[in-house]
Amino acid sequence: MNHTRLRLSAHENGLLAGDAGAATQLAMRIVVRMGEILGARELVEITSAHIDGCLYHGDGGVEFAERLVELGGRVSVAATLNVGALDLLNPARVRASDRRRAMALRQMKAYQALGCTPTWTCAPYQAGHRPATGDHVAWGESNAVAFANSVLGARTNRYGDFMDICCALTGRAPRTGLHLSERRRATVVVDTGGVADALKRRDVFYPVLGTWLGAEVGDRVAVVTGLPGTASEDQLKAMGAAAASSGAVGLFHIEGVTPEAPDLRTALGGGDPEAVIAVQPAALREVRDRLSTVDADGIDAVAVGSPHFSLKEFGQLEALLPATPFAVPFYVCTGRSEYGRLEAAGRLPRFADAGVEIVVDTCVVVTPILPPTDGVLMTNSGKFAHYTTSTTGYGVIYGSLEDCVRSAIRGRVTRDESLWS
Repeated sequence: MNHTRLRLSAHENGLLAGDAGAATQLAMRIVVRMGEILGARELVEITSAHIDGCLYHGDGGVEFAERLVELGGRVSVAATLNVGALDLLNPARVRASDRRRAMALRQMKAYQALGCTPTWTCAPYQAGHRPATGDHVAWGESNAVAFANSVLGARTNRYGDFMDICCALTGRAPRTGLHLSERRRATVVVDTGGVADALKRRDVFYPVLGTWLGAEVGDRVAVVTGLPGTASEDQLKAMGAAAASSGAVGLFHIEGVTPEAPDLRTALGGGDPEAVIAVQPAALREVRDRLSTVDADGIDAVAVGSPHFSLKEFGQLEALLPATPFAVPFYVCTGRSEYGRLEAAGRLPRFADAGVEIVVDTCVVVTPILPPTDGVLMTNSGKFAHYTTSTTGYGVIYGSLEDCVRSAIRGRVTRDESLWS
């Protein structure tokens, strides 16, 4: 079966003709049609996928996944699963009707039946899913897309529900957008030279910079100069998550840090930038203030771990834990891989003694876990700050991890303002 608009290989035409089964044929029809809509001339072979479609939003998602299972579908590349709508280790923690629980579980099980690895995390790169620089992949979940492109140097567009699993079944994606070398070159230079070095070394800075970046550049590709070469993966994941939430950033470069930006000229592809923007400290302070949606003294809960908390971040939190339990609920969202490492090391009791509730497989923004009240949530996550009010009704106070711990101990907002002055 030949296609008139996309140039398909013999193998791809075979997939379209049903040579690999009915499920893959259906998926291939969708991939080809999306390629046409996006203006691609051909498809690209992918090495892996990360599936965001396993989160229950309605019955249609369940029915689609189960239909692929009924048709005998199996992924053809390594595929990890994003968060679901249940904490499978602590199901009673989720406030949902029996029917909603049942449908959410059916959706999660269907994706496992398709051969996906049940990582249940928005940070698959922490669970060992780390494509090589230059690999073409099909990843869903906006922070994971930004991380894969920017920090790992893999190549992926922002694949939404259903398209992600179709790419995984076929092993193909439209060759367009960030799969193309010319679309990965920076067109905007962001100069952070005017920001204090002490602030740039702190974790609390990166969600703020990411929020500013997303609002400023939208879906353009920026290269950021002046950041320390010691910027950690956790700092970069926080930056990318915030940039993808406040804008549509799928790729950013950091001069001397990320793989496609060993120097400014390389990041720009040898050309001149369309714009050079100097980040002003006052603008960052304004963004930091906007991440808080309410002006409150008291807080009702703290939540961290969006993207999911890493083992290193657990270590940072552990060093800050009080001798007696927190005054308010303190939620940490993480993946199975990091939870398993804590469990194996015998470190879980220390967190439980302080009143920390570790949420796995999901997070408190996409699943009703927070106490059912229109309260105030404190967080160190730019992504949580962006989505919490619209999805939970809670107002938000943004601060550092240290601020969150101090505030949870006292039950009221306590923030270190010195770095932002």
